[in-house]
Amino acid sequence: MSDDVVWHCIRHGHCSFMAKIETGIFCRNPYNVTGICNRSSCPLANSRYATIRDHDGIFYLYMKTAERAHLPNKLWERVKLPRNYEKAIEVINKRLEFWPQLLVHKIKQRLTKMTQYRIRMRKFQLKVREKLMTVPRKKTQIGNTKERKADQAAKIDNCIRSELLERLKNGCYPSGIWNYPDKIVDLDEDVPEDEECELEYVEPDEIGMEMDDDMEDFESLPNGEDDSTDADHVLHELVEKKKKGSKIGKRSTKVMNELLEQDEDMDSRQRTLV
Repeated sequence: MSDDVVWHCIRHGHCSFMAKIETGIFCRNPYNVTGICNRSSCPLANSRYATIRDHDGIFYLYMKTAERAHLPNKLWERVKLPRNYEKAIEVINKRLEFWPQLLVHKIKQRLTKMTQYRIRMRKFQLKVREKLMTVPRKKTQIGNTKERKADQAAKIDNCIRSELLERLKNGCYPSGIWNYPDKIVDLDEDVPEDEECELEYVEPDEIGMEMDDDMEDFESLPNGEDDSTDADHVLHELVEKKKKGSKIGKRSTKVMNELLEQDEDMDSRQRTLV
């Protein structure tokens, strides 16, 4: 099929690449050199055609000839262009030496435009910009619902804790029971931060305890100047005896007997004096 017949069918019939807008008619075919829908730029209506395409930052020169029209899988010949602009122009001139000058000029214009936007892309990548991230609305709603329920549960726990503390302070619970969880009752709240409670363990004073027990026995003795020396003597003897073989906190039977004898002697002396 000739190129004129193909163009007639595309122009006056239906073309899936044609885009009609207010400013004009454009072509969405990726092999189109100019992007405009016309006879010289249509890659379908020209058996001899060339263009430039970009693959991940690398430019390739695509060429189509009528000799390969019967082989769709080998219709386009691809040549990699160097990254240097001047060397890429030299490759284009060498490959398209006998091609129409209008098509070669359009290919060079396309190379220039693509080189410029590649430079701008590099500049944009070097700049630090904010990256906008989309968040699904459903996940946001689920997160807000969970947060609201957690706040409600925390308020209920705080109310229960405050109510239990008030009841504890008012004396609703027995004073001997302190097996409350740490989350409900914090016993450290009643103690000021500056004051620290220190517990000390001290050994009992053996002599002091024995002296207290012995002094209770001497309460029944009469008071007098003559009796003071005898009481001191007896007290001294009792202390020495207890140091030798008495138990802490218990009265010895021997000491009790001696105290009774001393009481009887004192009574007899008082009677004789009278």
